[in-house]
Amino acid sequence: MNRILKTTVIAAAVMSVAGVAQARDQIRIVGSSTVYPFASYVTEEFGATTGNPTPVIESTGSGGGLRLFCNGLGEGTPDITNASRRMKVAEFERCEENGVTDITEAKIGSDGIVLGQSNENDVVDLTLEQIFMAVAAQVPVDGELADNPYTNWSDIDSSLPDREISIYGPPTTSGTRDAFEELVMETASEEMDEYEEAYTDIRSDGVYIDAGENDNLIVQRLSEDTGAMGIFGYSFLEENTDTLNGATINGVEPEPEAISSGDYPVARSLWFYVKNLHAEEVPPMYDYTDMFMSEMMIGADGYLKDIGLIVLPEDEREEWRQAVADRTTMSADVLK
Repeated sequence: MNRILKTTVIAAAVMSVAGVAQARDQIRIVGSSTVYPFASYVTEEFGATTGNPTPVIESTGSGGGLRLFCNGLGEGTPDITNASRRMKVAEFERCEENGVTDITEAKIGSDGIVLGQSNENDVVDLTLEQIFMAVAAQVPVDGELADNPYTNWSDIDSSLPDREISIYGPPTTSGTRDAFEELVMETASEEMDEYEEAYTDIRSDGVYIDAGENDNLIVQRLSEDTGAMGIFGYSFLEENTDTLNGATINGVEPEPEAISSGDYPVARSLWFYVKNLHAEEVPPMYDYTDMFMSEMMIGADGYLKDIGLIVLPEDEREEWRQAVADRTTMSADVLK
């Protein structure tokens, strides 16, 4: 057999084996650490009640999950990715470039981003501007931008605790970090004359500590480092009220009603994305997504509400449930 023919035969065999390997009954899920507790609950219920294998789920962060999701099709790529922010246009375009051209978008509920601390401390009242001044790389000093000089909260405002500023927060791959930069950093800096445009650079002098993708680790660190604060999703505060409290922001407490109504200023939506081109190779995928979107899970009396999900209004729940049931293909237009 000549070399060219031999190479062709080997390549065809490899493609054939790869095609068979793609057929599986275990769903693969990646993405947001904030959505992870909710998705984990659904995966466990799915495995326990449907006879299908429990899906494999990994907490990679929203950005990391979307990157893996958009890498392409086939055995080495996930079927679903969770996100604590909406997909970006650039991510959608990258998906398309790699052949991921049929995606269904699902909004599951809302969540607030809290600034939490150990219950050993009194609840702190903060404004968006004060949080910005604590974490921004450069801040106004005598009318000019300068490297952030603040080391104690009371340096920013005498009404705040005379306590060292130490904040555990998510990395740049996290949807929580993206939302924090948008809802806190951009909002606060747009009100300050010293900035020509929205400013989102976070200081790198050790005051803001990158604590990784796992919000549970931030919670654990706050129980050990009781003088510090941490940035994480409301659901983690809800699960740890025996050890943590959350700061009020602009006078509003982080509570479900305030988050759902938008009164709490640091609220965002939670999502997952489905790779429809994997449906034939992964038959249980749609049974899982339908279970996730059911009233049993995301409804007003659903299981996920009990672990901290902020439930969407009924008409909005039904709209997104129908989009998932119809396997609606999203377009870049909805992201602009």
